[in-house]
Amino acid sequence: MNNFDPRINAFRPDIADARLKGKIEADRFVEAVSRRVVAFSTPMKRNPRPDASLDSEALRGEIFRVFEETDEGWSWGQLETDAYVGFVPSAVLGSLVPEPSHRTNVLRSFVYPGPDLKLPALGALSMGSRVAISDEITKRGTRYGVLAGGEGAVIASHFTLIDEPGEVDYVSVAERFLETPYLWGGRTSLGLDCSALVQLSLAASGVAVPRDSDLQATMIGEPVEGGITGRLARGDLVFWRGHVGILIDKFRMIHASGHHMKVVVEPLAEAVGRIARDSGAPTAIRRLAS
Repeated sequence: MNNFDPRINAFRPDIADARLKGKIEADRFVEAVSRRVVAFSTPMKRNPRPDASLDSEALRGEIFRVFEETDEGWSWGQLETDAYVGFVPSAVLGSLVPEPSHRTNVLRSFVYPGPDLKLPALGALSMGSRVAISDEITKRGTRYGVLAGGEGAVIASHFTLIDEPGEVDYVSVAERFLETPYLWGGRTSLGLDCSALVQLSLAASGVAVPRDSDLQATMIGEPVEGGITGRLARGDLVFWRGHVGILIDKFRMIHASGHHMKVVVEPLAEAVGRIARDSGAPTAIRRLAS
């Protein structure tokens, strides 16, 4: 019917994004209704069932473009951050206002009912989450950001203005995730997969990239001449069929490993040898522009 990837283009035989009209076939085309994720995070699934596999996750403050809401409480749409398509629970979506002013700059940070770290936390926001901070209060030497609408308070130093420059070294960001459990489809500091580690680390540096490793392998940076035997450098991305890792230097790689079931630093040669038994040799080495 077409060569559009359904992971990043919202279409089904019965319904599709109005922007795809004339490019694909569908029974009807609809304009999206943009809504904001108001939960701390939420699962994105390919099918609208609680027991469906996890494809990805949406973070607090991200915009989700809704094309359809089901009677069972699911919304089908597209995450504006990376164009990923899927179902999320409708209950996690809210108004676009207030617009977020800050983003989480640490692995995760708690939200308290008020500006007091002794209060029981309401939940935690993972790196990359976005919130609207309306005021700041210092209490017993700790500076808090007060969330707009009376939603609670956060530790101010854990948040950066959205329009401030990102991290200089995205590899250092990735290293903060060491020992984080591996979770297929996960996109938070409580659990994530290999491509999410790349995506979140680069996002903290102000670089937006696709969600899945095969998309990253064709859309991030430029090929390194010579591939795995070329002149490798810190920050190069090593791709296999279904996997990606980040070079710390030409000898070591950090990745969210399904073999180790956590984020690990591993000798590159050791990883290449082990992964070859199941997935073959690396398919690409990509380098971001400096």
